[in-house]
Amino acid sequence: MSIERVGFVGLGIMGGPMATNLIKAGFKLTVWNRTPARAEPLVEQGAALAQSPADVAAASEVTVSCVSDSPDVEAVALGDQGIIHGAPPGSIYIDCSTISPAVARSVADAMQQRDVAMLDAPISGGDVGAKAGTLAIMVGGEAEAFDRCLPIFEAMGKTIVHVGPSGAGQVVKLCNQVAGALNLLAMAEAVTLSRQAGVDPVKMLEVVSAGAAGSWMLANLGPRAVEGDFAPGFMVELMQKDLRLIAETASETRTPLPGSTLVQQLLRVLEARGRGREGTQAIVDALAILAGRSDGGAA
Repeated sequence: MSIERVGFVGLGIMGGPMATNLIKAGFKLTVWNRTPARAEPLVEQGAALAQSPADVAAASEVTVSCVSDSPDVEAVALGDQGIIHGAPPGSIYIDCSTISPAVARSVADAMQQRDVAMLDAPISGGDVGAKAGTLAIMVGGEAEAFDRCLPIFEAMGKTIVHVGPSGAGQVVKLCNQVAGALNLLAMAEAVTLSRQAGVDPVKMLEVVSAGAAGSWMLANLGPRAVEGDFAPGFMVELMQKDLRLIAETASETRTPLPGSTLVQQLLRVLEARGRGREGTQAIVDALAILAGRSDGGAA
């Protein structure tokens, strides 16, 4: 039986566009956000506004959440007005946040006791991918629940892979963030060297992005970094949260990750200057500071 009624909790930079794409795909959507004003654009498009995550789940066959960190997921999923208190038996809970794999497994266990399946389904692709519906989605949990929810995932993303049992989606997302963090650093170092050597970084990006060293970070964040456009597609403080989760998982598994640790320290330079809510492309300014540019970066 196909799913018609979907709920969405958390309508931020990523969640808002994802919810919009669910409406465009024809799902009957019920939404909730901690800041009610964030829900207004969805309501204007036809979504119903609920008073709590529990109310969202009560109106939905599948409830999706997209919030910031492990405590936020625990609050919207298991809190006093959490999804668990409204989700009907046999329904499914999808969490698209990036959180601790251990927390994902514990929430899944709690849901299972209420006969609610949980899929941890973190996302990659930034605000651009969220708006375009081209996100990469890595999903942990039961294969049967994944198959049932595939039309929902297809409304939000392009590359959708079931990667294993509960928690596996979060592990894969942390691997994604390791690769993303190091590509971010590579972009910033290339821009910084180009500037220091007196070569137009715009021209450098044009040719390097098209070659063997090309990456999403070079093509999408490189130009913004050069222009000094630090509006967040993904905020420094959220990348730092992910790097913390990476460090915790690396410690648990005794995995050396020196590059990720370096990126974490460079982003801390920005946090120390009150720039944690800027986009991660601002890392170029951390390197500029190290290079002796007191203005932070602009050539």
